Amino acid sequence: MNRMENPALLDAPADSTRAATLPIEGMTCAACVRRVEKALTRVDGVEEAAVNLATERATVRFDPARTDAAGLAHAVEAAGYRVRDVEAQLAIGGMTCAACAGRVEKALRAVPGVIAATVNPATERATVRYAAGVAAPAMLRQAVEKAGYQVLGGEAGSTARGADAEQAAREQERRALRRRLVLAAVLTLPLFVLEMVPMLVPGGMAWVAARVPHHTLWLVSFALATAVQFGPGLRFYRQGWAALRHGSPDMNTLVMLGTSAAYGYSAVATFLPGVLPAGAVHVYYEASATIITLVLVGKYLEAVAKGRTGQAIRRLVGLQPRLARVVRGGADVEVPVESVVVGEKVRVRPGERLPVDGLVVAGTSFVDESMITGEPVPVEKKEGARVVGGTVNGAGAMVVEATEVGEATVLAQIIRLVEQAQASRPPIQALADRVVAVFVPAVLVLATLAFGAWMLWGPDPALPYALVAAVSVLIIACPCAMGLATPVSVMVGTGKGAEAGLLFRRGEALQTLQEASIVALDKTGTLTEGRPRLTGLVTVPGVDENRMLALAAAAEQSSEHPVARALVEAAQARGLALPEAERFEATPGYGVEARVDGHHVAVGADRFMEKMGLSVEAYAEVAARHAAEGKTPLYAALDGQLAALVTVSDPPKAGAAGAVAALHGLGLGVAMITGDHRATAEAVARQLGIDQVQAEVLPAGKADAVRRLQAQGQRVAFVGDGINDAPALAQADVGLAIGTGTDVAIESADVVLMSGRLDGIVHALALSKATLRNIRQNLFWAFAYNVALIPVAAGVLYPAFGVTLSPVLAAAAMGTSSLFVLTNALRLRRFTPPVR
Repeated sequence: MNRMENPALLDAPADSTRAATLPIEGMTCAACVRRVEKALTRVDGVEEAAVNLATERATVRFDPARTDAAGLAHAVEAAGYRVRDVEAQLAIGGMTCAACAGRVEKALRAVPGVIAATVNPATERATVRYAAGVAAPAMLRQAVEKAGYQVLGGEAGSTARGADAEQAAREQERRALRRRLVLAAVLTLPLFVLEMVPMLVPGGMAWVAARVPHHTLWLVSFALATAVQFGPGLRFYRQGWAALRHGSPDMNTLVMLGTSAAYGYSAVATFLPGVLPAGAVHVYYEASATIITLVLVGKYLEAVAKGRTGQAIRRLVGLQPRLARVVRGGADVEVPVESVVVGEKVRVRPGERLPVDGLVVAGTSFVDESMITGEPVPVEKKEGARVVGGTVNGAGAMVVEATEVGEATVLAQIIRLVEQAQASRPPIQALADRVVAVFVPAVLVLATLAFGAWMLWGPDPALPYALVAAVSVLIIACPCAMGLATPVSVMVGTGKGAEAGLLFRRGEALQTLQEASIVALDKTGTLTEGRPRLTGLVTVPGVDENRMLALAAAAEQSSEHPVARALVEAAQARGLALPEAERFEATPGYGVEARVDGHHVAVGADRFMEKMGLSVEAYAEVAARHAAEGKTPLYAALDGQLAALVTVSDPPKAGAAGAVAALHGLGLGVAMITGDHRATAEAVARQLGIDQVQAEVLPAGKADAVRRLQAQGQRVAFVGDGINDAPALAQADVGLAIGTGTDVAIESADVVLMSGRLDGIVHALALSKATLRNIRQNLFWAFAYNVALIPVAAGVLYPAFGVTLSPVLAAAAMGTSSLFVLTNALRLRRFTPPVR
């Protein structure tokens, strides 16, 4: 797999911009998302900003010469929100003066995600505030050391790693929300008992009135409601007023206005009853307090459910061991995994997780790689084998030489890919964004109209009816469900895919993949094993077979093509010595040529021979027979003369036919695009049940082959594994790379199939369909809920049925809508692949 960049800021040399991902606190609905995005895009140097409500993260692309993480954090805070941060204390060694402190400060501030850094030269300590989950202690240590100083102590401060710190911050936020909820419930319960229970019991109101003076009851209710309104409810004032002040009212604004109206009206009725019309002196203390309590219930349950949506990422993070047993000075030393450097030897005992990516230099074992590939069968690892950090060692002991550490490991890259996918937006999100942009202002207008309509045409006394209708509209129209509908499903879907070895590099692929009408596959290495073997070698009279094989294999030694490997392995199996090749030259799609042992040797397809002016007609019949059997005919030329017919066979992968059949079962067409001989390609297609074949396609023509399918009105999903597949992967509507393939192919794809098994295509398609179905269900519920209940809250049923909607019921319904969206998205965690 390709090396990934830093997880927080990715350099983009082409335009000198960077991308930062910041965790945001305080967002409650889709309107909050838009406000944070607007605040960030107004920062000088910011090119684009995207905010995800489910992950509570903002992804920002900006010019580092014009702004930095501190500037972005300041913009978020000015908008009324907060970047979730962590503070670390570092003991710095090697400083001698104030200038040293300045250099350390500058180095720390340059770390992606650092919001503020100060160094005290007297105490030789640095205090660093950084975005949780963006920067990490190891990054701070590296920055200090790169500046020429040292971080004293075993770790860069006592702070946990970034992901742990972010999880801890989220848990702290949930605990604070729970405390507010408990306090609100304790204060609201007496109000509910005093006001609502007597109404439900026959004669209850008269019984209470005979024992508790009317005004005393209102004073007690006022005290309790005030404690709720400006205690647990203060958060709605802080965030709602900030949103209103910035011209972007949100859910907090609606709750603030609705509860303030009910509470304020009640306070006037309690202390200044004379200013209200006759018959309009009523109190709604229980309504304002109960609304705040119910909204807090909904937000707390939402926070808990949102925590569950991120379990896949946390499980992946938890796979990385904290300590590594490094061989230093002839002894085993346990060190934090962050301090392991490339080239060090790490000892892995039976049953332990591998701490780093590397090569086995001693020992043999079986390793469980299911966390990477989704395949449950352990893989044998011998000396020279590559192993991946986070996988589980079996019964054997091994020594592994570290080749990738930290953010360069496969596990770190997988986590980064999943986070990127979760932060992106599928096209279907645009619908919700357009609605949310005008939704809250429209609700304010509707609440005003409802109030006015009741005042004009409502029964006497009209004012209480108008107040109830306006408050109900404000409370029930929370856009939380709309904001959560898409991102939570994308979050759960991509996480579920990662657990099964399916990496969606972009969240958009979840939507585009399920729209595919045809799946086009490369042949070699995708449909087939990618390890051809020599099955035949026929030489012209006078040319020794072994001599020709040795020359051809020598010419192919410098090539990475699977056919080249087949010739080299066949020659080695016969014990043939391979001479050195000079002036090697490869022509993609044709073949190779080189100077070997004084001879000009060329090996390639029939079109390569024809390009050299050599006729292959003499072998046409034999070549056609081999091709019909699914074998690939190639030719070898010696000193400008045709010298041999070479045939190689690359068997289809196990399960390839079943995967093609499963794709047909999903209603998809299946095509094969290959540079192989047409007869060979058609034989493989017949064997596997493939519908269309585009054969003898040069590497540069694979993207054109995809375009031809697209020109027929097809939505194309292309699957490949090689460097020559990269243009086709990029051209396709959605590209799927076999994870066992090349870095270039993986980088060009939208989806990576880590296991290399073809049934992964079927799994990815099924997951894509399930996720989009889930998103549509969420959006339907979010929109239908508001379309159906806002008119009811406004009172349209009153003229015909005498029914109005209580603000308390409106608050309960509002919370229910968000919980429905979240629990519906969590159903994706039970997704099971259709093919096993």
